[in-house]
Amino acid sequence: MARDIKLGWDVEALNKAYRQGYMAASMGMDKTRCPYRGDVVVAAWEAGWDDAGEVVREEHALGNDLFSRIA
Repeated sequence: MARDIKLGWDVEALNKAYRQGYMAASMGMDKTRCPYRGDVVVAAWEAGWDDAGEVVREEHALGNDLFSRIA
């Protein structure tokens, strides 16, 4: 497993942070609520948050949001 001992992160940690950021944005959580510390892991979380936000905006623009499917 590739791990940078000095920085305290590895690929799995970055993937987990990305997925959690994606989920947080999908649930409407504010970007300032990132639970991580450390520039690299925070950047992974924010990348997931940004990607989910973009998907949500695209779906909303197309009318493919959850509420329009229910109604």
